[in-house]
Amino acid sequence: MRATVPLGRIAGVRVGLHWSVAGIMLLVAVGLAAYQLPAVFPGHSAPGYALSGVLAAVLLMLSLLGHELAHAIVARRNGVRVAGITLWLLGGVARLQDEARTPGAEFRIAVVGPAVSALLGVVFGGAAWAAIQVGAGRLAAAVLLYLAVLNVALAVFNLVPAAPLDGGRVLRAGLWRWTRDRTTASVWSARAGQGLGGLLVAAGVVRAFTSGVDGVWWVLIGMFVLTIAGGEQRQARLGEKLAGIRVAEAMDRDVPTVDAGLTVDRFLRERVFERGPASFAVSNGNELLGVVGVRRARAVPQRARSTTTLARIATPLPEVGTAAPDEPLSAVMPRLAGADERVLVFDGAVLAGSITPAELDRAAGFTGPQATSGPSTPPPEDDRPPPPDWWYPGRG
Repeated sequence: MRATVPLGRIAGVRVGLHWSVAGIMLLVAVGLAAYQLPAVFPGHSAPGYALSGVLAAVLLMLSLLGHELAHAIVARRNGVRVAGITLWLLGGVARLQDEARTPGAEFRIAVVGPAVSALLGVVFGGAAWAAIQVGAGRLAAAVLLYLAVLNVALAVFNLVPAAPLDGGRVLRAGLWRWTRDRTTASVWSARAGQGLGGLLVAAGVVRAFTSGVDGVWWVLIGMFVLTIAGGEQRQARLGEKLAGIRVAEAMDRDVPTVDAGLTVDRFLRERVFERGPASFAVSNGNELLGVVGVRRARAVPQRARSTTTLARIATPLPEVGTAAPDEPLSAVMPRLAGADERVLVFDGAVLAGSITPAELDRAAGFTGPQATSGPSTPPPEDDRPPPPDWWYPGRG
């Protein structure tokens, strides 16, 4: 199963759904229709409750999409490229391909999401009041009020100053401006996130034993926050190690390339090996078309692999991460987002090499100019959801 179901583009940003979105929508719809609404507003028909629950779930997803689009649009206006948006079980992810260039840009990108959620809370609250005034019905008003509360809660929770929440980005922007050191700011923001994750886990355990099973949900969220915050701290440390190294010093000059007309079936049988590359450049003769990852090819259903060519599933060249040979290697890290995990290096219009996570790992082990080459191990078939981050620069 593909990790996301593509929905197209909104404001020029690719939007997709992870299959786990069905879980949160089902939870919201069933929770409202079967339990909360009948308990608070008895006497309505079962179809009325069901329709109200489904409507609330859909509007909640649209609210989350609005939150992520705000991040993406402001990021692009501040010179940060956006790989796309994915909605999943715990919210949404706006995948940014670059780091913000200044603390001010970091702050603007971070704060706009909670601002939009707060605004939506006000809008839904006003709509609930209007529904009551015009006699639109208690169920309609209840759904609107429910969405108002959820959006305000989302805004407040996201402003907690701990990575990977938006408040953690705000904290990082402030520390960055104060210390003039992005790495130090990132590390302290991540440590705050680890503290938050630990508190959520502890509170969840206590609640699970004293109040009910909903404490398990707190534990899961806390564990996710701990994991992502720890990853951000490691990424910041890695970026510090790579800061003095140029792309040309670490790139693999031998870019593995496959023909665009090759079928997925032949590609997986003939070009994919246990210790082989995790992704390939795709070309049609002398024309470079894009990049295809092993994971993306494995996601093609078995029955379609013999008739689907790599040209159909490759990430188009305009959407592939690129770099110049003289760029700092640390600047390339966020561009490795996505399943393909290969940044193409161009010297002018000429393909000079590529960078994968393997090159980053090897480069972190030296401090001077050194050529590196060699394949990276392809990832196993994987359908893991993205991390529970409302926006983050890094792998998606």
